[in-house]
Amino acid sequence: MAQARSILHVDMDAFYASVEQRDNPELRGKALVVGGTTNRGVVAAASYEAREYGIRSAMPMREAYRRCPDLLRVQPRMAHYKTASQQVFEIFRRFTPLVEGLSLDEAFLDITASVALFGTPVEIATAIKREILETTGLTASVGIAENKLVAKIASELDKPDGLTIILPGDYEAKLDPLPVSVIPGIGRETLKRLSGTAISTVRDLRMADDRILEPVFGRYTQKTRERASGIDNRPVMASREEKSISAEETFDTDLSGREDMDRELLRLSERVATRLRRAMLAAGTVQIKIRQSDFKTFTRQRRVHPPANGTDRIYVIACELLGTWLARNPDARIRLLGVGASDLAPAAQPDLFAAGETATAVDKAVDEIRDRFGKNVLGRARTLDRR
Repeated sequence: MAQARSILHVDMDAFYASVEQRDNPELRGKALVVGGTTNRGVVAAASYEAREYGIRSAMPMREAYRRCPDLLRVQPRMAHYKTASQQVFEIFRRFTPLVEGLSLDEAFLDITASVALFGTPVEIATAIKREILETTGLTASVGIAENKLVAKIASELDKPDGLTIILPGDYEAKLDPLPVSVIPGIGRETLKRLSGTAISTVRDLRMADDRILEPVFGRYTQKTRERASGIDNRPVMASREEKSISAEETFDTDLSGREDMDRELLRLSERVATRLRRAMLAAGTVQIKIRQSDFKTFTRQRRVHPPANGTDRIYVIACELLGTWLARNPDARIRLLGVGASDLAPAAQPDLFAAGETATAVDKAVDEIRDRFGKNVLGRARTLDRR
């Protein structure tokens, strides 16, 4: 018997507007929209305070102002939203490589194989929500189900900052009373065609006779009925194969001493190695990125054999690469450092008698503690600034 799938649909709450409210405290708690600079533009995103006035994305800005004369408006800052989105998707991939991005703020995750590593679907969803909040200061709503269709519907049932699970035995109780508009693909025009049929709920759609549905849905009648029954066999299609994992940091004050540089390299190496282990990958190549105070940027890399995902192994290689570069640039002041891993391959079962096994055991213990209690609960003493 095939194993039941565990699918998450993660939807960031009022994403663009929430980023703006996070970055500007004066906007918090206010009716806010992100959109064009003229009244002829449309709303790209609305805060939950604005939604109380019936304001929604794609609404003409003039109508939004009519509904709420005190509405605040900010111009979109796509670079900021993309940065936040990258942080969120990095978190997704710590739990599963099967991530299907639908937009900057929305994705399906197949966590079927992750349950053995990270706990129940609810525990995984809770951990993802917690890490998103800790990392970005933003909230997300998550739906859990055995397929993509029901997971997406579930994520909409408790927003913002919600978590809803719908199991097959609950389909009729939880799906039947919902309006037919919750079924993806049933939009405004389809609703108009359904208006004279007395079909308004998912149950109505599921129970309707073919002679009523066929004039509206044509050859998609059976597929529509299946969706109203919560049936969906589509796989989660990973948006892209993970080709590299990296972390970098720009410093408020340029680094000039080797001790400070090594400390930052360790922090970055730990972030990269942790992500590798969570994705069950190992790096065949380690690289560093160096940006000087004059913005000149350099990269150095080295092959790793066998491929590695241990923090100490990646850190040692990063330090050696930096040392080689510093030998030719002894007075450099460093504005940015980065550590990256590429040529990724599935992590092999470690040799119990291989050198460095102690470090692997430490890494595993640290990962387990952070997964349980949060990433900030434990750190290496060497990453602390002695000052």
